[in-house]
Amino acid sequence: MDRMLYVAMTGAQQTLQAQAIVSHNLANANTAGFRQDLADFRSMPVFADHGMPTRAYAMAERPGSDLRLGRVMTTGRDLDVALQGEGWIAVQAPDGSEAYTRAGDLQVDANGLLKTANGHPVMGNGGPISIPPAEKIEVGADGTISVRPLGETSTNLVEVDRIKLVKPADGALYKDDSGLMRTNDGQPAAPDAAVRLLGGALESSNVNPAEALVNMIESARRFELQVKMMKVAEDNANTTNQLLRLE
Repeated sequence: MDRMLYVAMTGAQQTLQAQAIVSHNLANANTAGFRQDLADFRSMPVFADHGMPTRAYAMAERPGSDLRLGRVMTTGRDLDVALQGEGWIAVQAPDGSEAYTRAGDLQVDANGLLKTANGHPVMGNGGPISIPPAEKIEVGADGTISVRPLGETSTNLVEVDRIKLVKPADGALYKDDSGLMRTNDGQPAAPDAAVRLLGGALESSNVNPAEALVNMIESARRFELQVKMMKVAEDNANTTNQLLRLE
């Protein structure tokens, strides 16, 4: 009885954690450049001090993120950029280190800093990119940022900086708790001139809402099953106690 109860209890607990991952993916189905998290289950044998394992617990884990490309949507906005194929935009994380994102919905704040919609400064050749007051801002396919200063003619563009674009090797990145990608060794990735941008467009999330909803329903049913198993274990324990009292 003890084994049944603990297997059901851990299964229900880990199912709730898996549901949280699916809920997070579903909540970011419309977030530009979002990469959905994966959820997986595995059994964990519990070893006693001596002898063989007495029971196995369920364990939910996030083995990684789905890095498949999202759909590119045309917006026509000058500061919207989408990566063509593989690659990442370098940004400054809240702790000051370098991180990476596929979100290309850029904007200029009141201080002239170029940031993502989530407020992360975009990195250039020498650090965060600062944009001077300008009538127009253009982002080239190679990440070059050009501006038309106030009062200048439409043909007079001045190059300000260049967005740092990187393409680390497969498996070299992981997603942190803030949703940004980091290198496994903690060192900044080298710029890659082969990475290209598409202006006036955004890459959507790679979350499939229908698939996420199906996963959510399956998790809910799995949780109900685990709860029923705990109830059966309780009923069996009560029946056993009644039989023992009759003796």
